[in-house]
Amino acid sequence: MSDTQTVSVPGRIMAAEMAEQPAVLQRILDEGAPKIREVAAEIAVRNPRFVLLTARGTSDNAALYAKYLIEILLGKPAGLTSMSTTTAYGATPDLTDCLVITVSQSGGSPDLVASTKAAREAGAITLAVTNNAASPLAEVSEFHIDVLAGPEKALPATKTYTAELLALYLLVEGLRGGDGSAAKELPALAAGVLARQAEVKALAERYRFAQRLVITSRGYGYPTAREAALKLMETTYIPASPFSGADLLHGPLAMVDNVSPVIAIVPDGKGGEALQPVLDRLRGRGADLVVVGQQAQVDAASAGFALPAGVPEEVQPILEILPLQLLAYEVTIARGQDPDAPRALAKVTETH
Repeated sequence: MSDTQTVSVPGRIMAAEMAEQPAVLQRILDEGAPKIREVAAEIAVRNPRFVLLTARGTSDNAALYAKYLIEILLGKPAGLTSMSTTTAYGATPDLTDCLVITVSQSGGSPDLVASTKAAREAGAITLAVTNNAASPLAEVSEFHIDVLAGPEKALPATKTYTAELLALYLLVEGLRGGDGSAAKELPALAAGVLARQAEVKALAERYRFAQRLVITSRGYGYPTAREAALKLMETTYIPASPFSGADLLHGPLAMVDNVSPVIAIVPDGKGGEALQPVLDRLRGRGADLVVVGQQAQVDAASAGFALPAGVPEEVQPILEILPLQLLAYEVTIARGQDPDAPRALAKVTETH
């Protein structure tokens, strides 16, 4: 082989981008936070009466996280929009005094741009949260926050997701006049979690031949369950069903038996407390239960990954997703597939 020839290593790009996450989080805290506080202050003066969040795919899970933050920390009603009501049906709701936050890695999907433009024309305060300050979405929005993740080349979004989470947390903190101090240790903690990849690789052997997965959580952990399911489906091609723990008890629990792999994200806080009856029911059904959470919860399960203790619940999702990104990567590699380029996917999904 000549010196100019290169060997394509499956998963090389995804692995590199996952490893960048501590540096990206630090960059947001050092360079992005002042602009985020500035934007938050300008919006807070206008006192929006409620918040609508618009997104697709991975960014939709980040938007769901923001919904929890807004309702819990700000006490304002928040909802996830159905873009087709505007883009397909031509609905014209009155959005006066409403804050519309559109979250998108690329900022290029036509439906996101069109719905944000329509929201602004309907009287909304519009804010784009993207990884591309020069995107069409940023251009049509009144305000913009750059998540500063740098170019992301692997098709599965990893660093842009955690960057969106941190940016949205700092935004909500800014809207309520907080200092965002709960996030200051996240870069170092994230580096520590990612350094434990060997633990995840061993865990991945449980799922190499899995036919389906169930992933559950509650509260702030529920967006993590949805994002973990998305990552596993788009890389491993294993059907993964995410459920709120409350919803799991309303019927879907019937499909769980003693050979059904279940991953539970157990927040250290009120969300984890609310999930306890679900964990008890799963153990009672003999489920193969793997827990991502505190050490005591891991010890009570079939297996798991222990997260750092003492992290405020509202920022735990930024750490929770990291071992699950690694899990998606390791299971995909074990199945002989390339997580950098899942079949039938494109980096910018142009929905209309």
